Amino acid sequence: MSRWRAPQAQSTAVITPRGHQRLKAELDRLWREVRPEVVRALTAAAAEGDRSENAEYIYRKKQLGEIDRRVRYLSKRLETLKILDVRPTDLLAVYFGAWFEIEDDEGQVLRYRIVGPDETDPAPGWISVDSPLARAALKKRVGDEFEAELPGGRRRFVVIAVAYEETGDGRRET
Repeated sequence: MSRWRAPQAQSTAVITPRGHQRLKAELDRLWREVRPEVVRALTAAAAEGDRSENAEYIYRKKQLGEIDRRVRYLSKRLETLKILDVRPTDLLAVYFGAWFEIEDDEGQVLRYRIVGPDETDPAPGWISVDSPLARAALKKRVGDEFEAELPGGRRRFVVIAVAYEETGDGRRET
């Protein structure tokens, strides 16, 4: 069996200022706190004797490799990311960083925010600018209808709200 894998599509190298801060904080925490702790545990496990049958040593070695991979990825990725912190002139259209609400054919209202690929999170509704839904919604204005080819098939939506700021109570404001 070959280890060859088809190349993955290049993700867009953009991020929100908050997302950039989170990635930098993650890198700093991994490098200054997590990695030294794992190295100490690895050293202690290595001192116990036969490493070939030492489950703690094998686990810590694997954990250290995962941390180092993430540190390498974040270090390289942070260098290439472009922080987008500009509000568009048309605040009623969907662009990067926008919170937008859409209604589907069944009347279900969905709320999303377009963010960079490194900050996607389904819980708060943050979708990647590279996702089919975000690509279809870009530049649409309130009241515009659009179609998106999603994993479940082609669906129609209408944009019902667009916002670029959050108010103190968690609602989005235009």
